[in-house]
Amino acid sequence: MQKTAVVILFLIVTLTWGTTWLAMQIAVQTVPPLFATGMRFIFAAPFLITIAYATKTPLLFPSGQRLFQVIISIFYFSIPFTLMIYGEKYVSSGLASVIFSTMPVAVMVASVLILRTQTNALQIAGLALSTIALTCMIFNESKSGYGGQWLGVLALITAVIMHSILYTCCKKRSCNVSVITFNALPCLLAGILLIITGWVSEKPDLHSFSASSILATFYLGAFAGVFGILSYFALQKKAGAFKASLVFLIFPVIALFLENKVYGNSISLSSLFLIIPLLTGILLSLIPVKNLDSLLKSDSPDTKSIESE
Repeated sequence: MQKTAVVILFLIVTLTWGTTWLAMQIAVQTVPPLFATGMRFIFAAPFLITIAYATKTPLLFPSGQRLFQVIISIFYFSIPFTLMIYGEKYVSSGLASVIFSTMPVAVMVASVLILRTQTNALQIAGLALSTIALTCMIFNESKSGYGGQWLGVLALITAVIMHSILYTCCKKRSCNVSVITFNALPCLLAGILLIITGWVSEKPDLHSFSASSILATFYLGAFAGVFGILSYFALQKKAGAFKASLVFLIFPVIALFLENKVYGNSISLSSLFLIIPLLTGILLSLIPVKNLDSLLKSDSPDTKSIESE
């Protein structure tokens, strides 16, 4: 039963995250980036607040962490998610998903710099391999003209860096709140802030919003922003952080497949081959130090030592 639950959660998360990038591309076709991201959070917030109320989960961070809750609203939700959807105005959804799949590598680097966590040779090799592969892929796509515009790439990389830093800062501050508390009020605050900012700066024409774009923002908020996130944290509890993080190896493949089927776009053949070393590098960076040590000390390596957390 436990294995079945893990498989189901894994499939839900990979499919949800794999379709998110196509949904963002559809949303931004007729809705400006700031306003679209605000709509996304406004759609998500009522569901999260209702779940918090039903489960008697606090909405506020603990005393002493509430200023940090505001910082989370701005620098984890408002700015990075806007940069993601802004990046998709210039970068294909497939390439955007590949860039964001490097999040585990960014978190590893941030943890070393901020938390002074221990690392190992395999993780460093993974960092080097994934960085080189991603750089080559971006250069390939910029030459081919397929979604490789540098403004979009810079926006997406900045979003990855901001997420990894804020995630690591949460660990440094021992901000151990529930996933509902972490998301509910920050989503509401981010949504209000972005809707107001977008209304003033982007002057959106509501009549020009297509039904597909509105549905895409609703999907991003109500489904991916609620169901997808809750499923990921449930997967972490049941399978451990290492196994849960393997979704980062799968969802970009789904995103690339969907873009090819929906729009007929495809990255170049050389970039497709580069996905192999990229995902290999990400996998190496995910292997925790303690699991590697136990593997090396074992006379007969047991795969469970790599998979446990």
